[in-house]
Amino acid sequence: MSQWETLKQQDTKYLEQLHVLYQDESFPMDVREYLSHWIETQDWEKAITNYSLATIHYQNLLDQVNNQYSRFMQEKKFVCQHNFKKYRQNMQECYGENPVLLAKIVAARLKQERKILNAVVEDQQTVLDTTQPVDFERYQDIEQKITGLRNGVQACEQELRFLEEQQDEFDFKYKTFKFQESHSSPQQVQEEMKVLQNMLNILDSNRKKAIDKFSELLKEAGKLLDTLVKEELADWKRRQQKACIGAPLDVCLDQLENWFTASAMCLFQVKRLLKKLEELGIKLTYDKDPFKTQRPALEKQAVALLTWLMQSAFVVENQPCMPLQSKMPLVLRTSSQFSVKPRLLVKLQEVGTHLMKVKACIDKNSPNGKGYRKFNILGTTMKAMNMMESKFGGLCADFRHLQLKEQKSGIGGKGSNEASLIVTEELHVISFEAELAYQELNLVLETCTLPVVVISNASQLLSGWASVVWYNMLCNDPKNLMFFSNPPLAPWSQLSEALSWQFSSNTKRHLDADQLNMLAEKLFGAQQNYADCCITWAKFSKENLPNQTFSFWLWLQGILELIKKYLEDIWNDGNIIGFLSKKRERSLLKNMPTGTFLLRFSESCKDGGITFSWVEHLPNGEPKIRSVQPYTKTHLTNIPLSEILRFYKVMADENVPERPLQYLYPDIPKDEAFGKYYSESEADFQNNKYLKTRLIVVSERQSTDIPSEELMEECNLEDIELSEPMKWDHIPMKTLQDLMEFLGTDPLA
Repeated sequence: MSQWETLKQQDTKYLEQLHVLYQDESFPMDVREYLSHWIETQDWEKAITNYSLATIHYQNLLDQVNNQYSRFMQEKKFVCQHNFKKYRQNMQECYGENPVLLAKIVAARLKQERKILNAVVEDQQTVLDTTQPVDFERYQDIEQKITGLRNGVQACEQELRFLEEQQDEFDFKYKTFKFQESHSSPQQVQEEMKVLQNMLNILDSNRKKAIDKFSELLKEAGKLLDTLVKEELADWKRRQQKACIGAPLDVCLDQLENWFTASAMCLFQVKRLLKKLEELGIKLTYDKDPFKTQRPALEKQAVALLTWLMQSAFVVENQPCMPLQSKMPLVLRTSSQFSVKPRLLVKLQEVGTHLMKVKACIDKNSPNGKGYRKFNILGTTMKAMNMMESKFGGLCADFRHLQLKEQKSGIGGKGSNEASLIVTEELHVISFEAELAYQELNLVLETCTLPVVVISNASQLLSGWASVVWYNMLCNDPKNLMFFSNPPLAPWSQLSEALSWQFSSNTKRHLDADQLNMLAEKLFGAQQNYADCCITWAKFSKENLPNQTFSFWLWLQGILELIKKYLEDIWNDGNIIGFLSKKRERSLLKNMPTGTFLLRFSESCKDGGITFSWVEHLPNGEPKIRSVQPYTKTHLTNIPLSEILRFYKVMADENVPERPLQYLYPDIPKDEAFGKYYSESEADFQNNKYLKTRLIVVSERQSTDIPSEELMEECNLEDIELSEPMKWDHIPMKTLQDLMEFLGTDPLA
């Protein structure tokens, strides 16, 4: 295959680079297209330094353009004829006296084309490098099978031409024999009959060989489809499930589409060749003709393989998702718009959009249990498939403005079905149906989304998302809509992975092994190994944590929301240990220098809270761990955590404020760790000609006989506008109460 033909088969993003390369008319794309083979066989690089060779290339190129111009005249392609006449004139004007310039331009274009092809290979290699090494072997195996299938089709096509020539020769001789039979002697007739019989025997033998080749070809095609559909497509669907719940997996369909398209084109060609065999059989047949006895079964097999391939190729590329909840797909709210996109993994350029209309419906085969809710889909539920709505040129239908509306029913109510499923445990499926008519193949294609959870109120969102996570973590059967009537246990190995994805998909940081161990301890209690532990669906999302009024799932989501809104930069930089038990916190801090602190999430705040703890050492060397009450979104809305850490003080002896936070665990100076988050430097604050206001946090030190695990109370001061500069260290106050009264601040504010 020529370099140009290879380029034209690449994805849209590479074709765009090709368009940019040929934007100017110094060397038109039309000339590159029609003369591609000749252009690539010339040594343009050598012509750059050889004027005589450059002149020869220039003259030969003009001859090639003239020849193509003549062909367009014969074919009566007026527009192409006009364009090539213009190209010839432009080339004579530009390169007639400077053929080396032509050589330079063509050589540069060919070099840039090779760079684009190299980028294709590198991008494919990058995808392979992100997967396991075995995937590269699988990739090469499939490529070899497709290449083998293509070669097999070409061999069958060549065999068919040879057969047709043989048959035409036999037909000619037979008709000649019949015409001359009455004028020939019996001996001549007998000799001619022997020749014809021998030709027929050879023809019959070659027909059998052709049938055997087609049979072997279809067997190889069947093996390839087994790999593509049962392994590669199934693997992609499982990856898509995991990606929906946050897994950082590649779910791009371009490679699968290339494989499916190549396989489909080969099978369509086989189908056409088998039809040609039928035509040859009609022209000439005889007893036990393999074209009559065996060909129909082969055609039936080819159609069956094509049907399987095309039906499998109809998939849902983008699962249902509401626009503002892109990180929580498959949770849909009634009367809220959502988008979904089915795609056909076979590029059929000639298919008219009117032949490929896709219709969406919901719960085509839903459970009929009492109280199981029914919905109607509102919006444009039928769309024509086209290649304009796909990023890389695939054939798809992008439904962007669908809505669900619940059907009113006089029987039962929400959550009253026979399996006692609550609203967020009901699973519904959106289905798509399309009619394909292509090269005498008429099929009805069907596909469906992963099960979705339909809610009616924003307060149900997190519970619905818990159901989506649990289902896609443990089940890959989209027809299992009663999954939550008896939900399976989740092994910690799977659950821990899914919990980490919740953070990595919403931020740039996943949960490390220590953080996951703390979560495991919270769920299962302290153990040496959690590998064999399992958790029930109820304990994960429905039952409250001990001594709390919320579940483990809601607690975790509250922390994640707090990170996304207020702590993302600090979290991404790894400055928050976060998930840490008090016992582990003490073991980390007790041997560290005074002033070493760490950040961890509160275990008692439903909507997320963060606290910091630091170590002090008493005169006798005993470590004391100090902590503040957690900061929630109420606090962090008013003042960033970095500013709290920057200005945080406690009232020391004689009520002199001091800053206890010195080093972020293990030994990073506080300002080095958090300085880049500060709103302004201390120098800017002091040198500004205006007096600044500042929101600060002060805690009153508890007596030293309080147990070290006791949480210290914190008090936030309102913005304080000072009439004249003063230093906190020089305020002669006896108590925190005196300080607040001096500043005119309500201590309860």
